[in-house]
Amino acid sequence: MATKKRKRKELFALGNEAVVEGALLAGCSFFAGYPITPSTEIAEVMSQRLPFVHDGVFIQMEDEIASMGAIIGASLAGRKTMTATSGPGFSLMQENLGYACMTEVPLVLVNVMRGGPSTGMPTSPAQGDVQQARWGCHGDHPIIVLSACNVQECLEMTIVAFNFAEKYRTPVILLLDEITAHTREKISLPFPDELEILARVAPAMPPEWYISYEETMRGVPPLPPLGSGYRFHVTGLTHDKNGFPTSKPDEVKALMYRQFRKIDQFFYDIQLVDEVQCEDAEIVVVAYGCVARSAELAVHMARERGVKAGFLKLKTLFPFPKSALQPLARQCRTIIVPEMNMGQLSREVKRVNNGLAQVQTINRIDGQIITPSEIFKSIMQA
Repeated sequence: MATKKRKRKELFALGNEAVVEGALLAGCSFFAGYPITPSTEIAEVMSQRLPFVHDGVFIQMEDEIASMGAIIGASLAGRKTMTATSGPGFSLMQENLGYACMTEVPLVLVNVMRGGPSTGMPTSPAQGDVQQARWGCHGDHPIIVLSACNVQECLEMTIVAFNFAEKYRTPVILLLDEITAHTREKISLPFPDELEILARVAPAMPPEWYISYEETMRGVPPLPPLGSGYRFHVTGLTHDKNGFPTSKPDEVKALMYRQFRKIDQFFYDIQLVDEVQCEDAEIVVVAYGCVARSAELAVHMARERGVKAGFLKLKTLFPFPKSALQPLARQCRTIIVPEMNMGQLSREVKRVNNGLAQVQTINRIDGQIITPSEIFKSIMQA
């Protein structure tokens, strides 16, 4: 007897709405946030959907500082948590983001970039928060920063963000932009049984043997929910393996080195890119977010005219995908980096390139997208 073919659910959704679908599929059960353009739809749809899924809780907080504090607390209590914001709110979140980095609390923070600094252009697109996402909170700290260029990727990369947060016990930033967030496209929802949804590592030992920040092979200590019988101390101060404040050099060094190691040794898993026609490319365009769509079209236009152009789309911005870019830098003669800022990611490209190829930038900060024709023109000139 023939089995009935399953039909996927399809939606005509905004990028922000796709983020919500991805979060729910990933098991998000707590959202705290404060509405801000152009991320507000994430909070709006979460308020409607979350209470009916995963025993979910939605809270509109009084500000973005409190929002981060709430999702940190809920995560420590065992929930998968998320918040969403834009530039001014992202700035307010930095102190508590640093706290989450030091205490190794898994959570997802979605920042839908807009024009800035300050209030800037609330309804216009930009990509000016790239370096802030990497270095916004003070001190040395590892961080995972992801991006998406279309509505389907908004769903998919949200799931990836939750998986990385739980797998590596770390905050993960999903960095979108106004155009990607407010583009409406048809998307296809995956079946839940098709997805790999990860959960944080739970202690395998009895409570009396538990060490909250112990060294492990992966560098990721197990994290039980608060109130489950396991006692642990949480502090933003540098701490020893039991979570208590310390300034002993050997203990501080062990803590910080482990936090970096748990990310560094898994670059192959974390650094996600797509390559388009890069095999023989003499000119490579490197882009992310909404500009990636313009870049891919420009590369196809150049190929139609016989130019050996290729496209490297960055889904992971940090840790920067050096292993993907460096071979292309050795191969090609020109790298073009279009981005809607004054050159934030191009700094990383130039650092990795280290003089191997010529690096050209295309920059816009006027609230307008970089078009395929602008990138195509640069390819042809190169």
